[in-house]
Amino acid sequence: MEERVKHPKEWYLCVVSPISISLAVNMGMEIKAFVSSLFVFVILLPLVFSDSNDGLVRIGLKKKIFDQNNRIAARLETKEGEARRSSLRKYYLHGNLGDPEETDIVALKNYMDAQYFGEIGIGTPPQKFTVIFDTGSSNLWVPSSKCYFSVPCYFHAKYKSSISSSYKKNGKSADIHYGTGAISGFFSEDNVQVGDLVVKAQDFIEASREPSVTFLVAKFDGILGLGFQEISVGNATPVWYNMVNQGLVKEAVFSFWLNRKVEEEEGGEIVFGGVDPNHFKGTHSYVPVTHKGYWQFDMGDVLIDGKATGYCEGGCSAIADSGTSLLAGPTSVVTMINHAIGATGVVSEECKAVVSQYGQTIMDLLLAEVSPEKICSQIGLCTFDGTHGVSIGIKSVVDKENNGKSSGVFHDALCPACEMAVVWMKSQLEQNQTQNLILNYVNDLCDRLPSPMGESAVDCARISSLATVSFTIGGKVFDLRPEQYILRVGEGPAAQCISGFTAMDIPPPRGPLWILGDIFMGRYHTVFDYGNLRVGFAEAA
Repeated sequence: MEERVKHPKEWYLCVVSPISISLAVNMGMEIKAFVSSLFVFVILLPLVFSDSNDGLVRIGLKKKIFDQNNRIAARLETKEGEARRSSLRKYYLHGNLGDPEETDIVALKNYMDAQYFGEIGIGTPPQKFTVIFDTGSSNLWVPSSKCYFSVPCYFHAKYKSSISSSYKKNGKSADIHYGTGAISGFFSEDNVQVGDLVVKAQDFIEASREPSVTFLVAKFDGILGLGFQEISVGNATPVWYNMVNQGLVKEAVFSFWLNRKVEEEEGGEIVFGGVDPNHFKGTHSYVPVTHKGYWQFDMGDVLIDGKATGYCEGGCSAIADSGTSLLAGPTSVVTMINHAIGATGVVSEECKAVVSQYGQTIMDLLLAEVSPEKICSQIGLCTFDGTHGVSIGIKSVVDKENNGKSSGVFHDALCPACEMAVVWMKSQLEQNQTQNLILNYVNDLCDRLPSPMGESAVDCARISSLATVSFTIGGKVFDLRPEQYILRVGEGPAAQCISGFTAMDIPPPRGPLWILGDIFMGRYHTVFDYGNLRVGFAEAA
């Protein structure tokens, strides 16, 4: 039976080749050449493989520059997949298309901006592939030699089962759906080499169809998921599980050090079996995994220049995701951040309509201490399901694509717009702002609403003066300075600067939720402790 899992991916990580060296010594080779080759081997080996003294397995990561070609490809895919993502956004905003517990966060992601990648081998002898080591998914997939009709397959390495002596046929079909497309193929079994470790009898997907533009321009061949088996397509055992089960690592821990220094070629390192003390400063702060599947944990409020936004004061969830370059979070908070840093977004007519028609009413209800969660239902823009507002289906007055006539089509935009306005006004009231200033502020925020899953531009000349954005995790505040959350595209006068924050709304009970990608993990060395089911953060060295 065919397995299907939606993967909302719109960001991607790159993992680059650890150096692989093979020494062949022929009987007729001079001893001098042999000694020279051996010397080079001994010098280079520690750069890539495990250090015999500490028992850790290191995979060197390379990074690529966030460039214009990827942005163009992302926009092409945005146009092609807009209808599909519109339905996804409705689901994530309101939870009205199914059980929110089943929300599949992987399907929202996009690998177009991924920056870190590394090399693995599959088969005997090993066939080399460049992959993203992705803690936000759980399957291993690479292109198949049986991928005949998808153009991206011709630009990447392909697995050939016929030349591997350790290959075993499986054949069960599998699809993985991303926000920007999908890959489909079938399961196979073979040995997988990661550094100097060989994982035996690993199930993986041979991708026989890759229709997405993302995979055409990508610098990686496939993806190696490091999430939990609970989100694995086909319930396949993840590579990391087999590393632990086969006794290949000293501890059931792996860790990421991502080098964010743009002038350096070295991308960082992923360490299997423990933690390298040279990768971080101080000690790690740990939080327990709260929902197996993703590396998910509880977090507190988000601060802008030390001031609480109030959105997560009652608690939010977060995911540490190496397969995501950006920081994705609730539209309400991302909009407040955009306002603070002067990022230009997309004007929302629905947002302005709510402020114009209901702004004063919302303010009055907040001052009357009505529960914020019930305000939008009380004024008739949402229904209240006991925990949060759900769209009641408000008719569109005018269908712009139908010559200005009403089409009777229902849209759900006013409910989330109202809920955002409540969050913004509540935050300003707590700062003792006047009512007129609050209404003007909220109206201005409507202009800062980011494109769903899209980017917002920032003036490069103002980076040094922008706000510090902080996340509260385990009672500790983790700061991000502007130079750490702004992505620069290009050089010199033609350079463009992009906010590292993107909007994504996940409804309760899974949300509200933040996805902390490479921007956060680059600033804070991240430990994934599988043995104790916890995630740890410390300042990166």
